[in-house]
Amino acid sequence: MTESSPWHDRAWALRPSGEAFIAGDFRPALSGQTFDKLSPLDGRALAQVASCQAEDVELAVNEARAAFDQARWSGLRPVQRKRILKKFADLILRHKEELALLETLDMGKPISESLRADVPGTARCIEWYAEAIDKVYGEVAPTGPGSLATITREPVGVVGAIVPWNFPLLMAAWKIGPILAAGNSLVLKPSEKSPLGALRLAQLAIEAGIPAGVFNVVPGFGPTAGRALALSMQVDAVAFTGSTLTGKSVMRDAADSNMKRVGLECGGKSANIIMADCPDLDAAATASAGAIFYNQGEMCSAGSRLLVHRSLKGALLERLQVLSRQYQPADPLDPATRLGALVDAAQLARVEQYVASGLEQGAMLRCGGERVREESGGYFFPPTIFDDVQPGMRIAQEEIFGPVLSVIEFETAEEAIQIANGTDYGLAAAVWSRDISLAHRTAKALRAGTVYVNCYDADDITVPFGGFKQSGMGRDKSLHAFDKYTELKTTWLELL
Repeated sequence: MTESSPWHDRAWALRPSGEAFIAGDFRPALSGQTFDKLSPLDGRALAQVASCQAEDVELAVNEARAAFDQARWSGLRPVQRKRILKKFADLILRHKEELALLETLDMGKPISESLRADVPGTARCIEWYAEAIDKVYGEVAPTGPGSLATITREPVGVVGAIVPWNFPLLMAAWKIGPILAAGNSLVLKPSEKSPLGALRLAQLAIEAGIPAGVFNVVPGFGPTAGRALALSMQVDAVAFTGSTLTGKSVMRDAADSNMKRVGLECGGKSANIIMADCPDLDAAATASAGAIFYNQGEMCSAGSRLLVHRSLKGALLERLQVLSRQYQPADPLDPATRLGALVDAAQLARVEQYVASGLEQGAMLRCGGERVREESGGYFFPPTIFDDVQPGMRIAQEEIFGPVLSVIEFETAEEAIQIANGTDYGLAAAVWSRDISLAHRTAKALRAGTVYVNCYDADDITVPFGGFKQSGMGRDKSLHAFDKYTELKTTWLELL
């Protein structure tokens, strides 16, 4: 990479650890195996990362089990765990620039987004669950005067968390926060495409005062480290975010082992519906561009299907093509960049294959469609818009995970709802309408875990996130996340 800036200077000086983090210390894989973590920005080697195998996962799980059985964490008073997690959040913010740089180098997103959204969001998540620790109460059942029945939440035990590469820190925090707040021990398996931030988080957790063995990280590949975690007989629950195909595999492995509890947040093919009475077409166009081009389109909730009323399609497409110029790929370490690099060569090839499929099936390419900045050594792909897309085309049915938008026109609200619901996914959706009754009816009819009205991708830690159908089961964020990581216990006392 030829660019020169303070962020480039810091990137060259960075020496992140790639070793596993087990029982409070970095250590190599027992086999000694490693793999090179290459940056999608320019192909440079960032670190040699431990390629953990089943025996490494077993070691980490055993340490987590010992920590839980000895109540090193769950046995602390709620106010103590709260204080430690709040310190953890403070340390994340104190190391904001280092973590943001790791995030950008690891998976290619613009440094401005890592600084503005990912790292602060990670700290906010940990802090929010810290504050929730001493505010979640049990219940007393209305059993009558002769008995007393209490309903309490207890930590499930050892939780395995398998997290994706598109928001490495934030998606990890959505698991780490409620898992630790509930009193569990954790074994985290980050994606092999973006493991470095999670390893640094674990180190900061120990610095904050989380006991050794409570927070472990096993980098490696899904078929080895990930599958070993899902199959472990000592893991009580597994939480996964990633593709629907891999989520099904995790579910099978959980059933084939000890029938551990499973939480899945999987793929999406979200519909963004622009009704004929859209209240602000400029706002809708701006939100629609961000919905698919933000984070290089590498979002499970991306608004990758734009359903637009026939009367507005031409005007909206004009606006989108203008807006796409603001998202042209550029150096991710330049604070002015809005669209960075795809995570690796395999993801670039996947996006290119879907573009070819769209052309073969008769969709009209309005802009983009070809790799750019190839001379950088990185994996850059521009905003790509397909018009005249039919609902059954692959680009309208399958998750691409890139900056590729499929524009589908409709005539009636009923037709839009039918098209929107006509995929295997149900993660998110949106509707733009001036008619509040139409908006409510449409939102109710859409089979999606989150429906945005006159906006897209509005977000807060206080609201649950997850999907219908093959987009998964269970919810991240909000107090509802505790449902995945706690057991409900009824204690019945006869009053003699």
